[in-house]
Amino acid sequence: MDLSANSLILHSLLWLILVINFVLILPAAANTISADHDNLVYKQCSNQTSTNINLSHSSELSSLFEEFLIQSSHSKFYETSISNDHVGPVLGRFQCRNDLTQSECRNCMKNFPELSKHLCGYNIPVRIQLSGCYVHYQPDGIETSRVQLLHKTCSKYKVKKSRFEEVKDKAFAAVESGILSGNGFYETTYELIHVMAQCEESLGACDCGVCVSSAVQIAEEECKYSISGEAYLDSCFISYSYHGDEFGGYSFKDDKGIKGISSKSIAIILGGIAALLLGIAFCYFLRSCGKKKDGKFSQLH
Repeated sequence: MDLSANSLILHSLLWLILVINFVLILPAAANTISADHDNLVYKQCSNQTSTNINLSHSSELSSLFEEFLIQSSHSKFYETSISNDHVGPVLGRFQCRNDLTQSECRNCMKNFPELSKHLCGYNIPVRIQLSGCYVHYQPDGIETSRVQLLHKTCSKYKVKKSRFEEVKDKAFAAVESGILSGNGFYETTYELIHVMAQCEESLGACDCGVCVSSAVQIAEEECKYSISGEAYLDSCFISYSYHGDEFGGYSFKDDKGIKGISSKSIAIILGGIAALLLGIAFCYFLRSCGKKKDGKFSQLH
């Protein structure tokens, strides 16, 4: 095998090693990169199909979103009412996550004019939740439950350890306690579990505490052993995520049960493959160098 062929093999193996290292680093990086504030979490759209309501509501809805965008430059919560000839007054509100900057809040709100039209048309009521903000508009006078569950998600990746559940319960207890004195928003990290909760700004401290406790109960019951989860109620939400491998790695749960190996074991296996490939590449390099020296020595004799 000539030197050019050895060089090609060496470069190919080095590229493969780089790809494997990228695969090893990517899961860790995913836990540290903040979520995109524009990600769609859920939507609730009216099933009304009246053409008259659609056409009459479009201009008023545009005005509502313009007002939202103006207010989002200096406020993270705003509620207003607009008139509609067909359905009467329409109550609208928006709220951004409290950990967003005002500029991030405004950028989040820019999504809704096109997003609402694409997802829900011009019908009402509508509620659209993004990662960083939400809008809600409906005919005024409709009563809703403050603690009604609107959306929940639980990670399919699980940590089947009772110790993990104990730590998660303590993290939940911390957020339940902290939300009462946190002006409607609280986040903390307890032993690698990050938790966050927020209430609608119009809620009083006691109602906020009740709402968050209800969200916590849902997360405890529905997301047992899941490494992350979130529960959105009508007037509050809670989310949590685990960042680490302290409890022996994750398993993946599908409809057939638990399967897979820990993330630490995967890292060890892939690391061993990378080391093996690096050794092979080094041997090829030494072999090619040896052949080159032997050729020069033969020419001298």
